[in-house]
Amino acid sequence: MTKNTILVATMAIATVGTTAQSCVALATSTVGLAVLKQILLGGITKGLNIFSNKDSFMGNQLIEAALPQQLRDLNNTLQKVGLSNLVQKEKEYIAEAAAFTVNTSRPILINAVNSLTAEDAGRIAQGGTGVATQILRERTSSQLMAAIAPKVDAKLNEFGLVQSLNTALSGTNLLGSILGGQNSSNMLTSGLSNFAAQQMVNGLFNIIESHEQQNSTTILNSIKAQQ
Repeated sequence: MTKNTILVATMAIATVGTTAQSCVALATSTVGLAVLKQILLGGITKGLNIFSNKDSFMGNQLIEAALPQQLRDLNNTLQKVGLSNLVQKEKEYIAEAAAFTVNTSRPILINAVNSLTAEDAGRIAQGGTGVATQILRERTSSQLMAAIAPKVDAKLNEFGLVQSLNTALSGTNLLGSILGGQNSSNMLTSGLSNFAAQQMVNGLFNIIESHEQQNSTTILNSIKAQQ
């Protein structure tokens, strides 16, 4: 056998070997990405199920932890002046508004999960636990806020929450000062709705991240197999 023939044969074997390795890597990558997506979708379903139930929403510590400081200050002020019952009513209204956003949030999050790529899986493998949720947060937070804030605003207007708060505070501008110096009823409701929507978005991501952490070993093992 001539040297040229040996060289060609060697190159052919190397090419076949590389192609086989690429196919295996591709298959492993596909499996790892599928596992990642399945777990994230599970976290989304878990979160939206909580949103669908008023009592579950109100009793969830991850949602409570997402309460914006402005709403926390408002509730503390109301409690200090003996209006804990109004705080409870506000929380119930926000929980009912949250259920109204579920069908709006679901497709946004599902589309984002289905759009994850092998490059995203690589970033998650390098970054560790919580990175998958962070990617979803980066890609959907603004879209979620834009989509659900009007729905929250409509519900809180329907419930007359700002009117109840203003009446309870005897016409003072305390509500306006807490919500950023706004004066008109429409502006106050819009401000309150935005803070409530922020709590919903951040609370939902808290739940998804918690679910990701609970399944972190499965996620990382599945996607690191392709490395």
